[in-house]
Amino acid sequence: MGTTDAARPGPDPAEGGSYAPGGLLDVLSVAAVLLDQDGRIVLWSPQAETLFGWTAEEALGQYAARLLVAESDLELVLDLFATVMGEGESWAGVFPVQHKDGHPRPVELRNVRLQDREGRYFALGIATDREVLRDIERDLALSLRLVAQAPIGVAVFDLDLRYVMVNPALERIHGLPAQQHLGRKVREVLPLVDADAVEAAMRGVLETGTPLLDQFVVGRLAGEEDERARLVSYYRLEDAAGHILGLAASVVDVTDRHRAGLAAAEARRRLKLIADASVAVGTTLDLDQTARELAEVVVPELADVAAVDILDTVLDGARSPSPPAGHPAVFRALAVASADDIGAREAARAADPPGQIAKYDADRLVTQCVSTARPVLLPRVGTRDLLCIARDELSAAMLAKAGLHSYAAVPLIARGEVLGVLDLKRTDHHRPFTEDDVVLAGELAARAAVCIDNARWYQRERATALTLQRSLLPERPDKRAGLEVAYRYQPAGAAGQVGGDWFDVIPLDEARSALVVGDVMGSGITAAAAMGQLRTAGRTLSGLDLDPEQVLRHLDRAAIGLGQMIATCFYAVYDPRDCSCRAANAGHLPPVLLRPGRRARLLELPSGAPLGVGGVPFESVALELAPGDRLVLYTDGLVETRDAGIDERLQALTEVLDTGRLPLEDTCDLLLSSLREGNAEDDVAVLIAEVT
Repeated sequence: MGTTDAARPGPDPAEGGSYAPGGLLDVLSVAAVLLDQDGRIVLWSPQAETLFGWTAEEALGQYAARLLVAESDLELVLDLFATVMGEGESWAGVFPVQHKDGHPRPVELRNVRLQDREGRYFALGIATDREVLRDIERDLALSLRLVAQAPIGVAVFDLDLRYVMVNPALERIHGLPAQQHLGRKVREVLPLVDADAVEAAMRGVLETGTPLLDQFVVGRLAGEEDERARLVSYYRLEDAAGHILGLAASVVDVTDRHRAGLAAAEARRRLKLIADASVAVGTTLDLDQTARELAEVVVPELADVAAVDILDTVLDGARSPSPPAGHPAVFRALAVASADDIGAREAARAADPPGQIAKYDADRLVTQCVSTARPVLLPRVGTRDLLCIARDELSAAMLAKAGLHSYAAVPLIARGEVLGVLDLKRTDHHRPFTEDDVVLAGELAARAAVCIDNARWYQRERATALTLQRSLLPERPDKRAGLEVAYRYQPAGAAGQVGGDWFDVIPLDEARSALVVGDVMGSGITAAAAMGQLRTAGRTLSGLDLDPEQVLRHLDRAAIGLGQMIATCFYAVYDPRDCSCRAANAGHLPPVLLRPGRRARLLELPSGAPLGVGGVPFESVALELAPGDRLVLYTDGLVETRDAGIDERLQALTEVLDTGRLPLEDTCDLLLSSLREGNAEDDVAVLIAEVT
C-alpha cells in the first residue's frame, strides 16, 4: 500500500484542495535547506527551524558551515560540500549539526546538488532527527518481522477490499502463494467461502471503524473435500491523522479445534443415540414392534432410510446357520423407516415393504452381510453398485432416482446366530457413511438383535402355550337341552402369562349339564398343562354323577398331586327337567345372575378354598333358576386390575350387564370390550348360560 491509497480520502490537490498533515513525512518532520554555490543559506523551511532552532530570518544569508557546524567538524564539512558541488555526487549519512542552543544534534542528512536554468548550482540538504528516524525504522522493521513471522495469518486490503499484503502464515492457511492473493478479492481467492457475507462484514468495519473480532468462518479450499475452520478478525487501518488506509485481517486456523469439537459433539450424539436405543428398542416382546423401534431410532440421526430384514429361516423358531457364501438368502422385511424428505421416501418405497418375502442373490451386499456375519460399507454408491444393493432392476432404478449415494449394512447377531441385517441408506444426508458410522450401527444392531431374538423366542413360546391351551379347551359345545351357551377365551398379551384359565360345558345323564370355569394360578406352559389335567379330571368326575362339592373335593386332591399348583374353580350342575341347579365354589369369583327385568347381582355362595390347599371342605348350594335367567361365569382376568379394587371392578361388571339385554354372543363381546380394554396382563375365560 502506498501514498496513493492514503491520499484517496482527501481532496485532490490538482483541484485546489488541501491535504491535512499526519503522514509519514509529517512524523519525520523533514527539514529542507537550500545553499548557493558559496555555501550561503538561501532557503529555510519551517521544519529546519524546528530541527535546528534558528528562525528563517536568522538563518537566511548565513554561511551554513559557520551556523550549523562545530569548529572541529568544519574542515570535513567544507571538503564534503566541495565534493558535492564540484562532482555532483550526493552524500548521505549521520552528521552532528550544531543546534542554536550550542549542543550537537545528530541528524540523518542527505545532500544533493541542484542546477537551475542559468546553470547555477545549489546544494539541497534534507535532514531529520536521527532518533525519530531510528524509532520509525525500528518500529517498521519490528512490524514487518512480526507480520512475517507471526503464526497467525495476516492480510492487508485496500479500500476496494483487494489483497495488498499477505504474510507466510496466511499463505500456508489458504494453501496459496502471495502472488495469487495480491490484487484480488476474497471471492477470487476463496471461491468456496461465503464471499458475500465476508465482504459485507469487511465493508461494515471499513465504514464504521468498529473492529469485528473472532468471526467463525467454515468452508472448503479449492481441491479439498474437508472443511476448514478459521477465526477471522477485521480492523480498519488509519494513519496518525485518522486517514483511512484500508483494512487488516488476522486469520487463525482452528480446523483442528473445530474438528475436535465436531468429534466430541459426534461422540455425544452417538452416546445419546445408543442411550435412546436402549430405551426405545425392546419396549415390548412383539417382534414386528421391536423391528420398527430399531428402524425408527436410526432415522434420521444415522440414515435417511433404515430397513430391518430377518432371514426367513429364523422366523420358524429353529436355529439355523446363515446362508453360506455363494448362496442366495431369503429375507422377510419386518420394518422400514424413512426421513421426511422426498428422496428418503422414494428410497423407502424401493425397499421391501414390511411383511414381504424377498430373495437376494449371492452377489447382493445384504446377502454378503449375513453370509460373512460382517458389516458392509459402500461410502460412494455408483451406478453399478445399485444392482448389488437392490433386489431387482426396478428397485435399483427407484434407488437411483431417490438419490442414494451411500450404503451400509450390519448383521443382526444374537447368541452367536445371524438373525438378519440392519440396512442403512443415505439419500439427502450429504456426508457418506464412515467406518465410525458402521461401528455405531453395529453397536445398535447388537443391542437390538438380542431384543429381536427375545421377541422371536417369546412369540414361539407364546404360540406353543396358546396352541397347548386351545387344544385343551373344549370345542364349541353341543346345544344342551334347556340351556343356551356362549363363551369367549382371550389370551394374555405376554407369553409367560398364557395358560391358566379354562371353561367347560359337560353333558351329563338325563339331559343335565355341568358348567365349569377355573383358573390355575401361575402362567406359561406349566399352568396350561396343569389346567389340562384339572379339566380332564373334572370331565371324568362329572361322569360319576357326584355332587358338586364332591367333584371339587376330588379335584382338590388332584391339584395337590400336581405339586404346589393352586387353582380356583366354580362347578355347577343344571337339570332342565325342573330348572334346578346345584353349585359349589373353590375360591373362585362369584358368578353373576341376570334375570329379565331385574338388575344383575352377584350370587353369595360359600367361597371355599382354592384347589390344592387340601383339607378344606366344600359346600354345595341350590340355585333357583327360571326360563330367561342367565348365569355369567368368568375368570379374574376380566375384572382384576392394578389400579382398582376388586369390589369396584365387580360393581363395574354388574353395571355393564345392566346396560341392556343383548344376545349371548353380543354380551360376551360387550364384557370383553368394556372391561378388558387396556388390561391384557392375564388371560380371561367367560361362559354365559341362559335357561330356555
